[in-house]
Amino acid sequence: MESAGTLTRADLAEALHHNVGLSRTDSSKMVERILHHMCSALANGDNVKISGFGTFVLRDKGERVGRNPKTGIEVPIAPRRVLTFRASQMMRDRIVEAD
Repeated sequence: MESAGTLTRADLAEALHHNVGLSRTDSSKMVERILHHMCSALANGDNVKISGFGTFVLRDKGERVGRNPKTGIEVPIAPRRVLTFRASQMMRDRIVEAD
């Protein structure tokens, strides 16, 4: 199901098709609706928490001074919003057990 170690939308839709019994078209639409809903929530400034999986959190980073490693010249880095993911304890435990 996975190709080159990456889980894709098509892989998720195929899993829905096999495990839930939805048609391939309905499975694909379901995956797209879920991802669209998550993206919309994040775009509105909401965090997204999926129980047993993890939380997608938006953070605002303030302006700071960076340094060009080649020249050593200080350069201001503009404030920005970043998306971070924090895995749930259940997910972390599953990852450790998989090693």
